[in-house]
Formats: sequence, C-alpha cells, structure tokens
Amino acid sequence: MVAPHPTSLPCSAAGGTILAFDFGLKRIGVAVGESSIGHANPLTTIRAETNAARFGAIAGLIREWQPSRLVVGLPLTLDGSEHAMSVRCRRFGNQLQGRFGLPVTLIDERLTSAAADERMRQAGVGWQARREKIDAEAAQLILQDYFDGHA
Repeated sequence: MVAPHPTSLPCSAAGGTILAFDFGLKRIGVAVGESSIGHANPLTTIRAETNAARFGAIAGLIREWQPSRLVVGLPLTLDGSEHAMSVRCRRFGNQLQGRFGLPVTLIDERLTSAAADERMRQAGVGWQARREKIDAEAAQLILQDYFDGHA
C-alpha cells in the first residue's frame, strides 16, 4: 500500500527527477521536477479512455524522464476525510508502484485544481486554455507541495 508523504524519505534522500500525477477519471495531469532544486513544472495531460492507453502514456513518460519517485495527489474533503475518489487515487498509486517498481508518495491535494485555475486566471489565461492546462498545473502544485514539505 502506498504511504502518505510524512513517512516518506526526504527529497535529498530520494534524489533525482520526480513525476507527479493529478489523477482524474477523464484526464491525468502530470508534472515534473528535480529534487535537488525543489521546483516543479507542469508537463502534460494524459487524455486516454482506457487504462491500457493511460498506463502506456505513463510508461513512456517514465522511460523519458527516468524518475526516482512518483507522487500522486490524494483528494480529501475539507475536513481531511477520504471519499470515493480518494480510494481510486490510492488504487492508482498502488498500480503505479506495482507496474513500475518506483516508490509512490501520496500528497494531500485539497483545492489544488481551484488554486491552479485561479493562478492561471490571474495570469490572464482564457477559460479554454485554462481548461486544457488545469490538470498539469494542479499536478505542479501537488509536486511543489511535496518538495516544500520535504525541504
């Protein structure tokens, strides 16, 4: 089972590139960052309908970026309790760990999509462009939270 981030190794111990995922039923946002500098960047959004296609796209990203760790956003309610999507994200994290043999850390992702949307809106990004980029931007916030929590 994937452990929440407080029990994980610090970034300096993990080292290397890290990929983060904002898991959704229709799209998966992906971000990338280097633990030595502790900075996350949005990478891409996976839009695939089948699990085989989704995991195929993830496998390609893992081959390309050679991450040392994967981070998955864990959606929680405002009071910190889990809900149906939390279970799906835990399962996704377990599948990543099982398929790719990389350590996976779950990070509380409460309100990351709203924060990503607001940040892009304030930067003057139109709603259609925000809609295309919001998942990767949310993954960036998830990964940055991971880095900030492990400094």
